[in-house]
Amino acid sequence: MSFTRQLSEMSASELNDAIDDTNFPQAHILSRGRNNSVCSTSSTSGTSSLAGAAAAASAGVQTPSQPEDACDELVASSTPQRPRLILKTNSSITENSDGTQPQTPMTPRTSTTPGHEKCTFHHDLELDHKPPTREALLPDMARSYRLLLGGLGENPDRQGLIKTPERAAKAMLYFTKGYDQNLEDVLNGAVFDEDHDEMVVVKDIEMFSMCEHHLVPFYGKVSIGYLPCNKILGLSKLARIVEIFSRRLQVQERLTKQIAVAVTQAVQPAGVAVVVEGVHMCMVMRGVQKINSKTVTSTMLGVFRDDPKTREEFLNLVNSK
Repeated sequence: MSFTRQLSEMSASELNDAIDDTNFPQAHILSRGRNNSVCSTSSTSGTSSLAGAAAAASAGVQTPSQPEDACDELVASSTPQRPRLILKTNSSITENSDGTQPQTPMTPRTSTTPGHEKCTFHHDLELDHKPPTREALLPDMARSYRLLLGGLGENPDRQGLIKTPERAAKAMLYFTKGYDQNLEDVLNGAVFDEDHDEMVVVKDIEMFSMCEHHLVPFYGKVSIGYLPCNKILGLSKLARIVEIFSRRLQVQERLTKQIAVAVTQAVQPAGVAVVVEGVHMCMVMRGVQKINSKTVTSTMLGVFRDDPKTREEFLNLVNSK
């Protein structure tokens, strides 16, 4: 089926989506199953021609069309590449009154946002709402640590503990500084167009986090691999993505998945693989006290999940010395 005939079958909302997607104008069409999803980048002329055709079709204006044979030859001549990994969600999203889906706020909500006037502090994992500055929490946190010291039978006023509540509060803010960071700010535009489709692996990234069950540390290393789809990510940004999600109250299983999803959101690769190896102090210092135990978790998305050879290549690279 020619691309011109595809446009004629699209609804007005689908055409608007195609016009808005300036970087990959065919992404919405392909993800709706009108063609096989392929890795592709469009030139400036190709983008403008699609936008013009889509706008004309939505306005009901007839435009000169190319012969279908010519369009089919153009599509057939393109070199097939790896399919892009598109994240899907099973959760239902409530639509706005105009039929559009609500968008994630570009800036964090504050207590001055309508409907949040009485909020003092709350957040979710996407940093949807956070206080103006986390340092404003230090006085309350220090008082809580002072109460904790008293509950342990200590004297918070003795010389060695006078400043301990404030120090502990500052340390906890540092341990959880990932709540102050989001993917867009950390990437800082370090996503580059590059004709490269071979595996990229960064391994043994140091990781420190806090167990959300006992508030004790766990630490280890993270290895990340992805198959680019004409876009690559600055190598240091992979380590920064690890920092975003490890510097929060975590469980290792969720941390592994969040890193993989973040890389997918950053560059839309053909696949992402993440392996995390951690030592949990809640197993070493307390409980079963197994000092040599390690926990290994992995998340495989896209080609890494579907193709055993690709997955094996990644695991061999990660385990090599």
